[in-house]
Amino acid sequence: MGGWFNREINSVEDLKGLKMRIPGLGGEVIKRAGGTPITMPGAEIFTSLQTGAIDATEWIGPYNDVSFGLHKAAKYYYYPGWQEPGAGLELMVNSEAWASLPADLQAIVDISCQAITTDMMAEYTHGNTLALKQLQEDPNVELRPFPDDVLRLLKSHTQDIVSELSESDPACKKIADSYYAYMEASTENQRVTEWANLKTRDL
Repeated sequence: MGGWFNREINSVEDLKGLKMRIPGLGGEVIKRAGGTPITMPGAEIFTSLQTGAIDATEWIGPYNDVSFGLHKAAKYYYYPGWQEPGAGLELMVNSEAWASLPADLQAIVDISCQAITTDMMAEYTHGNTLALKQLQEDPNVELRPFPDDVLRLLKSHTQDIVSELSESDPACKKIADSYYAYMEASTENQRVTEWANLKTRDL
């Protein structure tokens, strides 16, 4: 999700002066759009949003956001999550330690990681479904899409930042090139399978 806001975002002008808890590259995008990115521990988000120390925050999605109580601290819940289309987990192991493991233990770690990822995706799909329904039925919450002009501006700043990083860091360029190439290649498949399937539900 795009996040919880205590003020409406109707145009790019509404991003100016926005104090938003959003770390990393997303925070840099908000800064270039005229806002102020703020980094803080998760435990401080609710109170900061409730007291007005921040105007908005992104967190994870309905499942976690409801558990965190963010719907009690802000009214507007915006989507999509332009800054993080989906979370990813990783396990990092020292290469020498990994090489010292026998093949059967390496296989156990590999399969365990795959199982945890699959279980997590299933749990979040289900949990988000129930939590979003709860939020849609809450009279104190307004679920809203970001306006197109806002998304276009955020996309433009994102592309600029990735380009700048790619020019200065070969590893970043390698990752960005791979990511964008696959995104372009996979879009048509998603359009004629997943997106088309979703649209048939409204017929």
